[in-house]
Amino acid sequence: MSQRQPSLEEIFESDIQTLALTSRPGTVDQYQSTARRFLGYLRAAFPEVRQLSQLHRDPHLLGWFRWLCEQQPPLCNQTRILHLTRLRRLLHDLATRGYSPLSDLIRQEDFPPQPRYLPKPLSLHEDQLLQQELRQTDDLPANALLLIRATGIRIGECISLPSDCQRQVGPDQWALHIPLGKLHTERLVPADPEVRRIVARILALRSLAPPFYLAKSQGLLLPRRGGRRALYKTLRSALAQAAQRAGCSTHVIPHRLRHSFATEMLRLGVSLPVLRELLGHKDIRMTLRYVQVTQQDLQREYHTARQNAAQRHRLPTLSVPKGIIHADLSGTCQALAAARHLLEMYRRQLRDEKAKRKLQRLGRRLLAVASQLQHIATTEK
Repeated sequence: MSQRQPSLEEIFESDIQTLALTSRPGTVDQYQSTARRFLGYLRAAFPEVRQLSQLHRDPHLLGWFRWLCEQQPPLCNQTRILHLTRLRRLLHDLATRGYSPLSDLIRQEDFPPQPRYLPKPLSLHEDQLLQQELRQTDDLPANALLLIRATGIRIGECISLPSDCQRQVGPDQWALHIPLGKLHTERLVPADPEVRRIVARILALRSLAPPFYLAKSQGLLLPRRGGRRALYKTLRSALAQAAQRAGCSTHVIPHRLRHSFATEMLRLGVSLPVLRELLGHKDIRMTLRYVQVTQQDLQREYHTARQNAAQRHRLPTLSVPKGIIHADLSGTCQALAAARHLLEMYRRQLRDEKAKRKLQRLGRRLLAVASQLQHIATTEK
């Protein structure tokens, strides 16, 4: 008796369940939604396709791409990109499990253009008015929003902050511990006195919350009446009302506070790699989407760079004081160490990669000479 072949629905569901072992429930739901859309299209347009071996790029996949474009109301490019990305991942996983070649069914040229979102920080004036309004309101939602603005954390990360989120990382140095979140990572965000004041105020207001709220949120910084979604809606509503009272001319959502934080940090001189760590991004290209570079920023950076151009290769002084080096092996080793230090500092300021490699080789030679001298000095003792 021949063994029954699993249906397409069973094959995709089995693969998604494997994916669920390392993915969050929300991510699994999104993959299931994409699989349902694709398999529903196949049943309606190509009912004869019952096995993966019958699946071809043309007409099955190309027909599905067209079907996605014809949906009403229309799907935005980002939604279509996500559907294609998920289905490509599922087909790739199935190919690695030994099913018929599926890796070339979805190609890079099938993806619609990525939408280019402009950063949406608040204007400096509206940002100041909103923060002033939140300080005057001085309730739990207002202070939670101030914490988001002061640290650039996501609203979901703020909701998940533990009550003991503050960590001392050095003498008079503190940070907020952001637990595992959206990208399955955790990080420490520096906390200045203003951030610590906001956290202390939240803890004080938290102690005044009804016992029922505290029971629902044991170990969490922000007490809540319901679940995460209810608190999320509360914070969004509180921000919208505060923005209206402050006279903001545009719609304000919590994520715009994060954009405002990123833009402010960039203008204060924080480098992009450091800003990426502060925001908790894995890719610096995402960080670039958060910051707004204005014409004033361009003019300031350009003129600063031009002023420093004449001093591009400023040489540091030798680390060995004058008059201390003696004409012996020990003094020679000290002089070589100082020369290597000076050479390395100069090398790091160069932009010519070929010249930098040559200087690196010279530095290795000096290190070899110093090692031989050290060996001679040890033998003579």
